[in-house]
Amino acid sequence: MSFHLTILGTGSANPVVTRNATSHFLMVEQEGYLFDCGEATQTQLIRYKLKATRIKYIFITHLHGDHFFGLIGLLSTLNMHHRLDDLFIYGPKGLSEILTLQMKYSDTRLNFKVHFQETRSEESYLLMENEFVKVTTIPLVHRVSCCGFLIEEKEKPRRIIKGLLPPHISIEQIKCLKEGNDVLDENGEILYSSDFYTTKAPESDSYAFCTDTAYHPDIIPIIKGVKLLYHETTFLHELEERAKETCHSTAFQAGLIAKEAQVGNLLIGHFSSRYKDLTPFINEAKEVFPKSILGEDGLTIDFRDLL
Repeated sequence: MSFHLTILGTGSANPVVTRNATSHFLMVEQEGYLFDCGEATQTQLIRYKLKATRIKYIFITHLHGDHFFGLIGLLSTLNMHHRLDDLFIYGPKGLSEILTLQMKYSDTRLNFKVHFQETRSEESYLLMENEFVKVTTIPLVHRVSCCGFLIEEKEKPRRIIKGLLPPHISIEQIKCLKEGNDVLDENGEILYSSDFYTTKAPESDSYAFCTDTAYHPDIIPIIKGVKLLYHETTFLHELEERAKETCHSTAFQAGLIAKEAQVGNLLIGHFSSRYKDLTPFINEAKEVFPKSILGEDGLTIDFRDLL
């Protein structure tokens, strides 16, 4: 199993032709996790040949339009495509009311069930978990209530060395070995050793989605060691005061967060519309944290390729 991420939008509040509003699409075990849903997110899904029907979980950070204005359109389209599977939405107080009003006055009746869970931004807590991952909230500092999300793959089983397996070993015994346990005989002696028949499990994947926020070092313990950190970089550091006033971050500050949190890789985005050339952003981030990646609409990242 591997995380596979597609960036659907890297822009901020003002529309830019080359940068869509914020949205990230993460695939885990054939299930889609959508982080924010800015305007025209469903168009981006079509453009990059991603199946909206795969989306099972949607996480909305806050109620500024560039982060959720695409949600009602996406729900409406899923409904027209006769979706029947349940959908799980996590977002701030007020989002459920907004969606209810939009559907009421557009006379939209969903064919599928929506499970909505309100998020809190005052503290970090376990938001949800399933068979494969767990998701924890990341309190952020913005002009409205805002929280990011940390999605972590659960520990993977050890890998069986098939060439060493004896011919009559049972499926139950193999499962025991993959879980890191030795198989014992009726006398309590080791019959098959997990260390001999298996190798260490691959490193679990993890992804932190942090937008929008002022420079906020308090998140460092929460995202410590994450494999890929997405951190907003609305401004270059020459506009540090402007970033502070609007509760946003600079590329330099994102690099600092990544460095202090000892993350594997940093992905930057949410660029102000005032910037046409984004090269200075990646240069600024790399000054502090060399393993930085410039976010671009349509960029795909297979976590197996990340070092």
